[in-house]
Formats: sequence, C-alpha cells, structure tokens
Amino acid sequence: MPIDRAAFAAWIEGYEWAWRSRSAAGVCELFAADATYLHSPYDEPIEGLAAIEADWDVDVDGPSEVFTMSAEIVAVDGDIGVARVLVRYGGERGQEYLDLWVVRFGADGRCTRFEEWPFWPGQPWSAAALS
Repeated sequence: MPIDRAAFAAWIEGYEWAWRSRSAAGVCELFAADATYLHSPYDEPIEGLAAIEADWDVDVDGPSEVFTMSAEIVAVDGDIGVARVLVRYGGERGQEYLDLWVVRFGADGRCTRFEEWPFWPGQPWSAAALS
C-alpha cells in the first residue's frame, strides 16, 4: 500500500518518541511483527519485534538519554520512504550522526524493512582511507 509524505512524517515522529521513551508499545506500533532492521546496509538484519526491542536497549542511557533529532523527507515512492536524519547526542556521549533512512511499509502502515546509512564526523568517505 502506498504511503504519502504526511504518513511518513508521522512515522518518523513516532520513531523519535519510541526511541526517547524506549517504549515496547511504540516499537509494536512502528514495526510489523516480521520486520527487519539494519543498522547499515552491510549489517546482518535484526529480525522481528522482540529482536528489534532488544537491540534498542543496547548501548543507550535509557529514557534519560539526551539527544536532538531532525529529519528531512527526501522521497516517498509507493511503499518506500527515504529521509535524511540528523541525530546529536549530548552528555558524555557527545556523538553526531547524519543518516539516510530507507523505510519500506506494509499495507497496515507499519515498517517491514528499516535500513539506515549512518555517517559521523571524521568517518572517511572511502574504505581506502582506512588502510
């Protein structure tokens, strides 16, 4: 089922709320039961709601985690939305990420596949720069 920009914007807002609150109910509202979640296009997918919830609890400060998030919708085509998302973590973490999110939606409006392309300051643009 196709989505529109307004539905994608609402989903992104729901994602931010669920991330801030670490809400299991929020994850269930956002993701289909058999959804896959990739932290980068080359990562092994995290599969299913329980695994996504568990993944969200790794390496976080919990609901008190300080961050800002802004998103710009780049494209919506059929059942896929693409957004550019800037996340800045405060506190001791002090990390910034600029991501592209590629999100595929099911007929019920929940995400069936989430794939992010994360970049951060100082990350080289080429793998050759790592050697």
